Amino acid sequence: MAEVPDMAEHAARSLHALPEDVAARLPQLLETMVLAGSGLQLHATLDRIVETAAGLTGARYAAIGVLNDRQDGLSDFITHGIPPDRRTLIGKLPDGHSGILGALIDDPVPLCLDDLTRDPRSVGFPPNHPPMNTFLGVPIRVGDEIFGNLYLTEKADGAGFSPYDLHMVTVLATEAGIQIGNARLYEATRQRERWIDGSVAVTTALLSGADAEEALTVVAEQARRLADADAGMVLLPSGHGGLEIAAVAGGSQDLLGVVVPPESPAVDQVLAGEPVFVDEAAADPKMITKSARSYGPSMLLPLQSGDRVLGALATPRLRGEQPFTRDEKTLATQFASQAALALMMAEAQRDRERLAVYEDRDRIARDLHDLVIQRLFATGMMLESAQRQSVVPEVQTGIGRAVDELDVTIQEIRTAIFALQQEPDEHPSGLRTRVLREINMAAVPLGFKPACRFIGAVDTLVDELTGKNLIAALRETLSNAFRHAHASRIDVTVDAEALLPEERKGVRLTVADDGVGIPEGGRRSGLKNLKRRAEALGGDSRHGPGPDGTGATVIWEAPY
Repeated sequence: MAEVPDMAEHAARSLHALPEDVAARLPQLLETMVLAGSGLQLHATLDRIVETAAGLTGARYAAIGVLNDRQDGLSDFITHGIPPDRRTLIGKLPDGHSGILGALIDDPVPLCLDDLTRDPRSVGFPPNHPPMNTFLGVPIRVGDEIFGNLYLTEKADGAGFSPYDLHMVTVLATEAGIQIGNARLYEATRQRERWIDGSVAVTTALLSGADAEEALTVVAEQARRLADADAGMVLLPSGHGGLEIAAVAGGSQDLLGVVVPPESPAVDQVLAGEPVFVDEAAADPKMITKSARSYGPSMLLPLQSGDRVLGALATPRLRGEQPFTRDEKTLATQFASQAALALMMAEAQRDRERLAVYEDRDRIARDLHDLVIQRLFATGMMLESAQRQSVVPEVQTGIGRAVDELDVTIQEIRTAIFALQQEPDEHPSGLRTRVLREINMAAVPLGFKPACRFIGAVDTLVDELTGKNLIAALRETLSNAFRHAHASRIDVTVDAEALLPEERKGVRLTVADDGVGIPEGGRRSGLKNLKRRAEALGGDSRHGPGPDGTGATVIWEAPY
């Protein structure tokens, strides 16, 4: 933040240095800058800046190329003036590794050309690209760092860019640097808050009694959501070396059980406690599994607490998506460490609870042996003595039967004592408990606790496979509501007495919120996952607005 006054002072010097004819247009510049800086969302700020630059100079086309973390190419490219259908036809956006855009990255100084196609550094345009001749490029600085470059082409009047245009765009780029710095700081803060909330949610879920398998799924889902990845996976050491995928959230469930062989360079690196970052998993020699061919930018992070590496956490994005930023890599690595610590704490807690159960069972067994059996044995001896003293045959027969019953009872108690001393079978938590655990976990990032209602005997009617898929569907739906709905209320209903098509009995999960609804043309990967998961069980999933026409309602159902 200490850099902001220096930047403002630099901007003021730039204003004083403007020629008189340029200064006469300062009110327009200031007005447009107020518009360009009216927000803290980075992408929205960039959209306003390119629109402002085009309006100030009369350029038909404007763009901002955002530099990647290595400062050797572009990670994003925001355009103005090119219709969406034309952008689709053009295809892949420039990466800044060559041509005029690459020259501006290598030498970040203002560049003005009357005909960029005749410049020796030009590499031409891709098919379907609109013709461009005049060009003006100015670097955007955030403090001492080059954030990217502002490009303008093709003035509407057909003339070239004037010194006035260069002055105005230079001032705009300087002020834009301040706005971008604020927006980046705001987004970085929000991003850190989301990752911290995710770590809290994981710790809350793991320490609330989740079994081992469910704990790993919770970690995978939270990592997928926070990293905005296609999938989240937890990998554990396999018996034959390498790492086995033990839990999957999102992506393809076929990945469950896949083993990354020990000869993979990524396995050695992550088991040594070092994270693995790749920009294109499909082409990276460290990623040798077939499943890696479907993915692009990927992180493989050690689940490490102290000197112990429990396994690894993988968050791959699809091919063609944006690489992970430096901040995302740092936050994800910290999240993996926190998740590893939470897993160890949960394991220690389960060990303590198991030890407490063992101690109770030992105490009960001792009491049964030392008190109950001894008393029953003494009672049997007293009855046998009474039997010998009795002269009535009916009494002797009755006492004999009672003694036999006592002997049987003593044997049954001894069997129970033996069972108490055996390893208890671990049973997964009931469906009701798991639903409530997911709701409590979602309450951390949401800022409020969703309401929940159960219909029917959900623990006894719904089988384990359907229950696991319902929990995954609930987790996906609550995650979507948090990321997209901006809701203030969410209602969850689990109906174990639902009647599905063709008179089939089943369970129906309904999640309704009062948010902004499901936008047209938005991403549908989460909803597709829900439908695919339901159809695999013979069920279905659908969505629509709430009963009053606002918000969104997602229904997931499957037979049991």
